[in-house]
Amino acid sequence: MDHIRNFCIIAHIDHGKSTLADRLIQATHTLADRDFQDQVLDSMDLERERGITIKSHAIQMSYNQDGKDYILNLIDTPGHVDFSYEVSRSIAACEGALLIVDATQGIQAQTISNLYQAIDHGLEIIPILNKMDMAAAMPEAVKDQIVDLIGCERDTILEASGRTGMGVDAILENIIKRIPPPKGDLNAPLQALIFDSVFNQFRGIVAYFKIMNGSIRPGDHVKFFNAGKEYYADEVGVLKLKYEPRDYLGYGDVGYIISGIKTAREVKVGDTITHVDNPCSEAISGFLEVKPMVFAGIYPTDADDYEELRYSIEKLQLNDASLTFIPESSAALGFGFRCGFLGLLHMEIIQERLDREFDMDVITTVPNVSYRVYTTKDEIIDVHNPSGLPGPTVIDYIEEPYMIAQVITQVDYVGSIMKLCIDKRGTLKNQVYLTTDRVELTFDMPLAEIVFDFYDKLKSISKGYASFDYHINGYQRAKLVKLDILLNGENVDALSALIHQDNAYDFGRRICEKLKELIPRQQFDIAIQAAIGAKIIARETIKAVRKDVTAKCYGGDISRKRKLLEKQKKGKKRMRQIGNVEVPQSAFLAVLKLD
Repeated sequence: MDHIRNFCIIAHIDHGKSTLADRLIQATHTLADRDFQDQVLDSMDLERERGITIKSHAIQMSYNQDGKDYILNLIDTPGHVDFSYEVSRSIAACEGALLIVDATQGIQAQTISNLYQAIDHGLEIIPILNKMDMAAAMPEAVKDQIVDLIGCERDTILEASGRTGMGVDAILENIIKRIPPPKGDLNAPLQALIFDSVFNQFRGIVAYFKIMNGSIRPGDHVKFFNAGKEYYADEVGVLKLKYEPRDYLGYGDVGYIISGIKTAREVKVGDTITHVDNPCSEAISGFLEVKPMVFAGIYPTDADDYEELRYSIEKLQLNDASLTFIPESSAALGFGFRCGFLGLLHMEIIQERLDREFDMDVITTVPNVSYRVYTTKDEIIDVHNPSGLPGPTVIDYIEEPYMIAQVITQVDYVGSIMKLCIDKRGTLKNQVYLTTDRVELTFDMPLAEIVFDFYDKLKSISKGYASFDYHINGYQRAKLVKLDILLNGENVDALSALIHQDNAYDFGRRICEKLKELIPRQQFDIAIQAAIGAKIIARETIKAVRKDVTAKCYGGDISRKRKLLEKQKKGKKRMRQIGNVEVPQSAFLAVLKLD
């Protein structure tokens, strides 16, 4: 076991994690050159195109130093805040972490958040300055930031470049020298932490684990501690780029288990695997059920595709257990699903994957968060959808989820970022100067305000320099009202929103104006109204397309013209009663981008 090193790579988005992982794989000759491609661990086309890691990826490398053979287990983690639970489990499966900081950008919010998790788990941190080959690199300034943050010696910070391969040998040497080998007890009951799972269409769910204590062999009768399910291990092995079966894995090893599991919900990231006949007394700590933060309705554009959409979402869920869905129906859009996502990026990726992998054309409703409604009968109801809100007479008060949001920015943008956060009902909790020109702001903010366009606005205000990280901080009471949109007096439930009372009038007016631009004109007037309960707070009218019926009357008595106009008026009235208004997909999307 002295020759095993388990480590993960943590960094902010786009600081070069996957590229550096490529160089480590090349330096250890884990892959033949003909099999190599950029971002080799990113298996989805979507990950390559966007340049982001969506799933954690693990790979085992062999390396010889001073005549000894070492096994290096590397886990490349996502950098985006939406996937931070996955990162925390990957950190729990390691003894060390490579903290990668972009030499051109310095320390960003997600770097700090992941670093604190690694320190809490007692990991050995190896700080690395990446992108040293760039002309804009500021190595001295960024080293100062790292020394302030970790309190390490300045000469322990390694300089590297993922693009040119500079410094990779030094990184491998430091991994072996500084990261401790795994600790454990071979004779203790089996205790293995699941840090990821993937779906294989021929073999079912493949769970990736790290053994903390004990050992496992093929054919063992094992159980998943938190899920309470029992299986036989058909195959265990280690993760090269392909699966390599082994007859035995002991403590400290990182590997995979295949046991014919068909349901993704049974394999939870963070769960513990143990033997049925000699179980461990307690699970590995830190297990959480992943809670969705943002909810949106997904509906097929063609109602006949409902079953196909269900099949597609179920398939996606096998690959991504953090996606949750329940069927729901809407008067405006027919049958669909209410889906729970970890955040907006997660929602965007799921939409894109539905389109690419399953060719599904879907309509997505306005995303919203879940609220707690306390009724007058002392009941607590979780509401994920505005249409699920009980009547105003039943509600005692409503609570909404709040976040602690940390923004790291350059000093020049502090004023405008503070204004943005305060406009979004945030309260400033703390302000710390990390260096003379970089400041960390901490706000207490409602999640509902972050969901819409906060991230886009933050990036545009700070010219792309500010970085942002958030985590949930309980629920607080809020004055929320349900805003309904009516077309000719009919409620369009897919456009309803739960919104803070102070913002309702402004929001209602802007939606009405936007819908007036987007809904095509009909043969009759269309009234677009925003209402809170029975009270109309905003109105726009789309004028009818009129035909000039009096054109053929020239001269003669006025009563002839009047007769024709009366006839037209009757027709319009009848048409308004039976005519229905089609709301285009662009109208649902426009609500998301009101500015």
